[in-house]
Amino acid sequence: MRSVRRGSARMRSGLAAAVCALGVATALAGPALVGGGGGGSQEPQPSQRSGLGPHSVGAGTEAAAESCEKPEASLRPSSASGPAIKRIKEREINGHKVGKLIAGVDQNSYRWGYRDPATGELTGFDIDLVRAIAKDIFGDPDAVIYRTIPTSQRIKALQQGKVDIVVRAMTINCDRIKDVAFSTAYFQAGQQVLVPDDSSITGYNTTLRGKRVCTAHGSTAEAVLDDPEKGVKALGAIKVKLVPNQLDCLVRLQMGQVDAVITDNALAAGQAAQDPSVKLVGPRFTDELYGVAMNKNDDDLVRRVNKVLADYRKGGADSPWQRAYRTWLAEDFGSTQRNPAPPDPLYKD
Repeated sequence: MRSVRRGSARMRSGLAAAVCALGVATALAGPALVGGGGGGSQEPQPSQRSGLGPHSVGAGTEAAAESCEKPEASLRPSSASGPAIKRIKEREINGHKVGKLIAGVDQNSYRWGYRDPATGELTGFDIDLVRAIAKDIFGDPDAVIYRTIPTSQRIKALQQGKVDIVVRAMTINCDRIKDVAFSTAYFQAGQQVLVPDDSSITGYNTTLRGKRVCTAHGSTAEAVLDDPEKGVKALGAIKVKLVPNQLDCLVRLQMGQVDAVITDNALAAGQAAQDPSVKLVGPRFTDELYGVAMNKNDDDLVRRVNKVLADYRKGGADSPWQRAYRTWLAEDFGSTQRNPAPPDPLYKD
């Protein structure tokens, strides 16, 4: 039974207060450069980097994007090295060869990519996948430089060459494949509504009318709210608050500045686990697939990541994917996902 009520003296107790503090300290600060996460190193400031110049954005997937039917279709797996893998292996920073993968991640999404308060290291479902990719390329899961980036900066970070991959609960869709390349899907999620425990809102429906709704800029939830048939105009006078990161929304919900949060149910389940004063309501109202995002020109890296994912899915109940699911997500999803499994890969070549 939920014992914490919005507006009560107990709301700021325990873990909810810790989440609020984390949100103020990190989620609102914008892009950050971080180390940790099982030995990954800290990246220098952009002005200090060398060998990290932006890639040119080619037209490799634009034809596919224009006639987009299955945006989750990716390139077939291969362990062959090409220009992207060579660039990563031969990377130099400040004149020194570092031999590490640069990964764009989150540090505020509980269970997915977050900093463990006990160890100070980045950890979670997405972080486990980053480590698997680094192990395949370098033979060392710790050969990673982690760069934390807000939701709205994920695509720009890839286009500017600031990161090699983004593993950050990022939905594959037709708009995004115009700008970046994706791996095959590694998780299925969907949008859902998060509200205070005593809210009268029942889901993504007319009970949101006149309410203050928060979501992250650049998220798929923002796109849904902008949709003339499914969004704000369809539901009524919703007041939308856009923020850089989804955790910013949880902080505002806790502080009573918004009435509801719309986000991926996978992320929202983690937020509800952090704070018993909030809950998920209504059914999932979209179906979305998460993928690893990369620069459009890095075909060999896309194929290499797809090879890692092919291995990640193998082994049935003992596959790396299933082990990661049990470690990070099973408790939060509970009965809503009784038979979890990774999405089947779809290839376009």
